[in-house]
Amino acid sequence: MNDVPASPPYADLTPDAVLNAIDVIGRPTGLLTTGTLLTLNSYENRVFQVGVEDADGRAGFVIAKFYRPGRWSDAQIEEEHAFVAELVAAEVPAVPARTIDGRTLHHVDGHRVALFDRRGGRAPNLDDDEVLEWIGRFIARTHVLGAAQPYAQRPTLDIETFGTEPRAWLLAHDWVPPALNAAYASVSQQALDEVRHCFARAGAVAAIRLHGDVHEGNVLWRDTQTSSQTDFGPHFVDFDDSRMGPAVQDLWMLMGSRDEAPRRLKALIGGYEQFREFDDRELHLVEALRTLRLLHYSAWIARRWDDPAFPAAFSFFDTPRYWEERILELREQVAAMTEPPPRPAR
Repeated sequence: MNDVPASPPYADLTPDAVLNAIDVIGRPTGLLTTGTLLTLNSYENRVFQVGVEDADGRAGFVIAKFYRPGRWSDAQIEEEHAFVAELVAAEVPAVPARTIDGRTLHHVDGHRVALFDRRGGRAPNLDDDEVLEWIGRFIARTHVLGAAQPYAQRPTLDIETFGTEPRAWLLAHDWVPPALNAAYASVSQQALDEVRHCFARAGAVAAIRLHGDVHEGNVLWRDTQTSSQTDFGPHFVDFDDSRMGPAVQDLWMLMGSRDEAPRRLKALIGGYEQFREFDDRELHLVEALRTLRLLHYSAWIARRWDDPAFPAAFSFFDTPRYWEERILELREQVAAMTEPPPRPAR
């Protein structure tokens, strides 16, 4: 297995270090921390809700995001920030990084940090067709801007980076238990072969700038009308996985089970096509994208095992049972990818 570094990521990110970093960043605008600090649920990065006072003494909160070392370059992070700023300028509800002293990304004591406004909300009710239609409109508006120009720095979601390379890395670094290695190698290769068949059936679909990780935890719903219409209804949070890819990547995780998918797709695409045409060929990619996410997810956990937060949160990962379940899951995906793609209900 992989070697554990002498100094795990975030080893020096104490509460005092977090508060000091925000004081340093906020100094040009008179923003100061009050000492209130709450760690939010995030594994890839470290994210905190921090009590602050502005230059006029008004109390509030900011969200501080400390980026994982080595995952994205500065240019890639800044490119994501710029895309979200485009969305906000077009009145698409999203949460942009604050610009302080002309920058959205700040370097303090070896950490890269961005500050965001705190934006509350609840998970959307995906059993409500009106909610799904509204989210579909919202995603389409995001994609209209996403299709206007490509990312120059951020990568594309493709078979190589989300499937072939993660699989090869897991096998090369002996993460799969020896008794299950041959079974995992075989079924994961079958799964990748079927993924390629799905992409071939879809044909040459367009790659656009995406949110990249649209599940119900990253879509917050606000029920109270405020002075700004963008504060009502859904809004996206956490564009950290934003990259180039097919539009359906931002839809399929909201589809639910195979039984739920036709109804949900009807509402989602119905809303989507009020602002942007949806290419039905992309429905051939739904199960392929799900498969790639499964392969990528296992490698993501393994690559983060040097971070103490990961063994604590994913204690089941380094066990034969985990890999037995992944083998079964991939077998099910091989079968799902040979079936006709999901279609909206009539």
